[in-house]
Amino acid sequence: MSALVFVDTNVHLYTKDARDADKQVRANEWLTWCWMQRTGRISTQVLNEFYNNAITKFRTVVTVEKAREQVRMLRLWQPPHLDTYTVDGAWVMQDRFKLSHWDALIMSSAQQQGCRYLLSEDMQHLQQYDTVQVINPFLMTPAEFENLK
Repeated sequence: MSALVFVDTNVHLYTKDARDADKQVRANEWLTWCWMQRTGRISTQVLNEFYNNAITKFRTVVTVEKAREQVRMLRLWQPPHLDTYTVDGAWVMQDRFKLSHWDALIMSSAQQQGCRYLLSEDMQHLQQYDTVQVINPFLMTPAEFENLK
């Protein structure tokens, strides 16, 4: 099996955002790759952020029912519940790397699940945070990523 890849909320949201067709295509490409490789991971934070943003920012194209359907589908990735280890780990990451609380929770969740990579445009591309490396999915294709590993 390939290395585990944590997928940040913004990647999921771009699959619904037709305002940037290139990013929408790339986000869909990455999610399809993660599904096919069975390497994608998320957290309950991602599920909640996705749902909230989908029904507020994209309410004209994403109905509440469609957003809930997407969340149910993403639950197949079996996101763990937020626990004290993840919160404590986030505080360490926040202090050590000067991350926002929310980014630190994402990073800690990725670490807790054994992910080697985090797909996100919110942090510096190829930056290493302990055991997790950030991949900006809009600067690298899944095929290029395969060559990186």
